[in-house]
Amino acid sequence: MSKSESKSHRKPALFWGWGNADEHLSDEENHLIENMVRLLLPQGAVELSPPQVDEFELPESRLGELPDALAEMVSTTPYDRLLHSYGKSYPDMARMYLREVPNAPDGVAFPRTEEDIAAIYRYAAEQGVAVIPFGGGTSVCGGVEADVGDHYNATLVVDMENFNRVLSVDPVSRRARIQAGIRGPDMEAALKPHGLTLRHYPQSFPFVTLGGMVATRAGGHFATVYTHIEDMVEATRTLTPSGLIETRDLPGSGAGPSADRLICGSEGTLGIITEATLRLQQRPQWRATASVIFQSFLQGAEAVRLIAQSGLFPSNCRLLDEQEVMVNRVANRPCAVLVLGFESADHEVSHWMERALEIAREQGGELKGEVQYNGGHGDQRASEAESWRNAFIRMPYWRNRVTAFGIVADTFETAVTWDRFPEFYRTIKREMEGAIAKISGHPFSFSCRFTHVYPDGPAPYFTFYMVGDTEGNLHNAIDKWKSIKQLSLQLLADHGATATHHHAVGRDHRFGYEQQTSPLYRQALAATKQCLDPDGLLNPGVLIDPVGKEVGIRGVFSGLKSPQSP
Repeated sequence: MSKSESKSHRKPALFWGWGNADEHLSDEENHLIENMVRLLLPQGAVELSPPQVDEFELPESRLGELPDALAEMVSTTPYDRLLHSYGKSYPDMARMYLREVPNAPDGVAFPRTEEDIAAIYRYAAEQGVAVIPFGGGTSVCGGVEADVGDHYNATLVVDMENFNRVLSVDPVSRRARIQAGIRGPDMEAALKPHGLTLRHYPQSFPFVTLGGMVATRAGGHFATVYTHIEDMVEATRTLTPSGLIETRDLPGSGAGPSADRLICGSEGTLGIITEATLRLQQRPQWRATASVIFQSFLQGAEAVRLIAQSGLFPSNCRLLDEQEVMVNRVANRPCAVLVLGFESADHEVSHWMERALEIAREQGGELKGEVQYNGGHGDQRASEAESWRNAFIRMPYWRNRVTAFGIVADTFETAVTWDRFPEFYRTIKREMEGAIAKISGHPFSFSCRFTHVYPDGPAPYFTFYMVGDTEGNLHNAIDKWKSIKQLSLQLLADHGATATHHHAVGRDHRFGYEQQTSPLYRQALAATKQCLDPDGLLNPGVLIDPVGKEVGIRGVFSGLKSPQSP
């Protein structure tokens, strides 16, 4: 088995944080970060240096000698093991700064064919090796950490980067058959010559893979209607340790429970997705964007509810609360701002925008500036909404450096019905701000925005920045983060909100997942896993435990128990 070189062909990534190794913050971004640090820590703080590969002491790989077929695709280089040790959550990055990787995988496989994956399954079953599927590695909930308990002799991550082709495009039905390891930008580039697009842009778009999006039920660009990836999935092809599950590509079917719906959201616990057939759209030609100011967030929320229930279905309908507006410098005074957008490949959208603005005005909203239109000739004038979206995409890069100062920068997201939302928002804001103030003891920021809205409720997305430590001891910061994270999960459960709207469950959200699901349902899901994965090889500890192998809640919340655990 070669241990001297990586088997990856991707551009080198930053193993300890977000982005590629050759990407850097701009001078303006560094200036903004330094201003934030001064606001939160006027007395100053220690800034830790970014980790280097040779600073880690990884245990010897437990894989031993591999069969020749596997040895050709498996890497045990320190870089590959480190890159595949964590996702991109706050504690993942903080532990990298601490040079602590207690659950580094023993190896990373880069299969090229389904037979390669089948060979991995056979070897893993024979040797008692846990298998962790890996797409873009952008999990923010412990979904790829190889913390699998004591039932396995080793761990092997399966990186799907070689499954990276668009296999066929059907422009008549507007669909395409695509391999699961393809990244978002590469997929869109391949579809563009056909005039088609998936039009699904999560914050992790530059690095996310199709299989990762399907496996985690990712949320994308559209604020209404086309919100989750499963709505764009027409068929899937998934290789399990027991064999292949392949569904028929159809526009719709009422033939029993949907196998695709079982695969979507399975988070690598049932099998490895190798292909998906996706419903596509023509590339938009007509767009309209506008910003509307409200005196308060709850006033704006009522306008958003009416817009969501109007049947207009805007592509963008993101409401920012007062703190979110100030943090992102969207306005020069505290107010709530609604970023509203419509787009179409077929017709002008001015009528839809005008009606949405009427609804907003009826609720006290005031148009900020003018509506920006671009017509059928592909005009790409920059808009405030586009600028905000670009800043949103850059936020994970800023956290690379913010974390080094001992500042905890994190988010949690959910969905709740409209009737419960006002009291839900007031309670979350009061309880979380009180807890952060007590736990941190320093200035902080806590804000909310809507990422997606539905006729029956919004998907609030909360962001907080707080001081975790000022002297370079990120263990203190992680402990404070744990307290805040556990409180957020309990508050969501207490208010009947979901533990996650689009960040997935992984290991970090399993406590909340168990609170909102029936024990009997989880037993049924475990029985399904036993049928498809009889040796319990795949991603143990995510969603559920394999039958006969109690893994429990692992990762940073190791040992946490849910009162509803069966």
